Amino acid sequence: MTTHDSAAIADIHRDLHSHLPAEPALRIKALESLLVEKGMVDPDAVEAWMQTFSEDIGPRRGAQLVARAWTDADFKARLLEDGSQVLSEFDFHGPGGGHLKVLENTPETHNLVVCTLCSCYPISVLGIPPAWYKEAAYRARAVRAPRAVLREFGVELADNVNVQVWDSTSELRYMVLPERPAGTDGWAEEQLTAIVSRNSMIGTERDLALA
Repeated sequence: MTTHDSAAIADIHRDLHSHLPAEPALRIKALESLLVEKGMVDPDAVEAWMQTFSEDIGPRRGAQLVARAWTDADFKARLLEDGSQVLSEFDFHGPGGGHLKVLENTPETHNLVVCTLCSCYPISVLGIPPAWYKEAAYRARAVRAPRAVLREFGVELADNVNVQVWDSTSELRYMVLPERPAGTDGWAEEQLTAIVSRNSMIGTERDLALA
């Protein structure tokens, strides 16, 4: 793949979104066409890329990080301090770059991730973003009325739980570290990985169901 200046790519990213269609599917197609036209992506690689990140990777990488953090306090501390460094140790590379910051849910705090500008998302650990994440309604309402949005996803929070909304950018992506469910003491990492959902790492799910 051709090497490009990261600052130039960021400038293109910011300049283009005001001219893209509102419909997410059309926005994606327009971006794909533009990047191919500018020689920034290989059109023959697009299909393989979609296959890899939608089916082969999905959110499993992120779930593996969560499961490790639940079972290894030192790893958890490093993950929360510098998510990008931990990704490099796991060789979790891929598109949708930028620094990764991991946000810990606690009994007192619930984190919700959004991208108000477009649909910036940590693809290298969570795979392809869900359609609703790219919808204008979610991007706007998650900031204005996060509790209402969470209720629509089935998340009812007590009044004493603080909701923090994090707005992703091309330079900084977020992933939520959900709370470990009760009743999972002694579980192996593989068992824990299986119960971590994509939505819990975005913040639209809180109480994970035991498999």
